[in-house]
Formats: sequence, structure tokens, C-alpha cells
Amino acid sequence: MTDKMEWQGQVGASLSRQWQRTDRSFTPLTELLVARILGCESAVKIADIGCGAGELSIRIADARPNANVLGLDISTDLVAAASERAAGRTNLKFEVADASVWQDLSFNPDLYVSRHGVMFFDDPVAAFANLAVSAADSAQIVFSCFRAPAENAWATKIVTLVPSAPSGDPHAPGPFAFADPVRVKGILSAAGWSEIAFEPVDFDYVAGSCEDPVADALDFFGHIGPAARAIRMLEGEARIAFLANLRELAEAHLHDGAVRFAAAAWIVTAKKY
Repeated sequence: MTDKMEWQGQVGASLSRQWQRTDRSFTPLTELLVARILGCESAVKIADIGCGAGELSIRIADARPNANVLGLDISTDLVAAASERAAGRTNLKFEVADASVWQDLSFNPDLYVSRHGVMFFDDPVAAFANLAVSAADSAQIVFSCFRAPAENAWATKIVTLVPSAPSGDPHAPGPFAFADPVRVKGILSAAGWSEIAFEPVDFDYVAGSCEDPVADALDFFGHIGPAARAIRMLEGEARIAFLANLRELAEAHLHDGAVRFAAAAWIVTAKKY
């Protein structure tokens, strides 16, 4: 589970420092997601939900110079990183805001987008209902989210290394909260969205590259995700053993000059009623 306090604190701060690696890990998915978003040709007011360090917002703003793009995130650290990256662009701005309650009467989006930023709402029906109320008539939404943990080796294989790892609530706010398309369709339908569709995407999650891909992957995992949490919590021999096992895992996934893990996502599209 990743709650609002973590995003506003440790998680957001870590991601703001690791944005180059995070962007790299999502590259194949991002390319396809951007293509789907740009297919919504009539959109001129675009809001990026959970924009993180801003890659998706920047890509859209650059491709659509006549559109106004607004990135929203609850992490001040991530918004600061995004704003720095986007400097000089006049059709793009970022705002620290909780999308679940955000409203701006001067900016009624005709398109919402998100790369893995919508799975962390405490009350997803209320959040998506608020987005619908704030949107223009016939607005669209295009977002990505992870499929089931079993299809995402980058996460499940690390979790198996953690002693007594808790199973947790699969629907709690977190990376896999939107894995079940039946549940997600129910959420969106109840919140005022229709024509809901799911496109499965399989891609390589690149955790490490550069001159020493294994060391790069270990450093990356040490800052974000389930490994980072384990490293912070484990002590003594348990921590030493976990780090050794994590290295073995990274070495086993070293292929063609990079540490790669299987990853699986949905690209979800819908329209406002």
C-alpha cells in the first residue's frame, strides 16, 4: 500500500531524484501511451493526473503546441522536478494538487491522461466522479496501470525475497490496485464514465543499464519500490541476506546489456457520460 502521506514524503522525494531511471523503466509503455493520447486529436485542455516528474506532460505539450497541458501531483518534490524539466514551455504548467478533489473553473479538461498515477486514490469512485464533474462535456480519459502482480516479475520476484512479506489488500491504494479490469470498469461506470476499454501491454521493465547494469539496478531498487522498503526495515543478517539475494536476482535478469524484468499493464480509455 502506498498512501497519500508516503507520496507527499519519502516516496515522492525518492521518485523526484530517480526520474531518469523511472522514465527509462517505462519507455516502451510510454511510447504506446503517448500514441493513444495523441489519437485524441480534438483535445485542447489536457490534465495529467499524478504527473510525477512530468515526462508524459512534457511529451504531450511538445507534440501539441496548441493545447494547454496541466500536470497535477500531490508531491511537492515531484512537481518541483517536473517544473524544472519543463522550463520554457508556455503551454505547460504543474500544480501541487490532489486530483480526487481538484477543481478549477477556468480549466475544464477535455482529456485526462495518466501514466500509472490513478491507482492511489483512497476512494476511487469519488475521485473519478470528481474528475468527471470537473471535465468538459464528452471528455475522454486515457491512463495506464499495472496488470496482476503475477504478470510483473520486477515486483513479485523482489517481494519473494522479503522475509515474511505481508500479502495485504489487493484493492488497497498501490501499484496493483487497478489490476482487475472488472473492478476498474465498475469504478469508472459508477463515477460517470462510459465506453470503457482495456488494452493489454507487455513490456520490458528496464531496471539497470549504463556501464554496470547490475549495480545500476541495485541502486535503483534501493531507492524505490518493494526493495527500498525492505532495505529500510530489515536489519543485521536479514538485511545482508536480502541484498545478496537481490544482487543474484538482478544478475539473473541481465540480458543484452540491461537488467530487464517482464512487466504488464493496461491502457484504459473511457468517455464522460
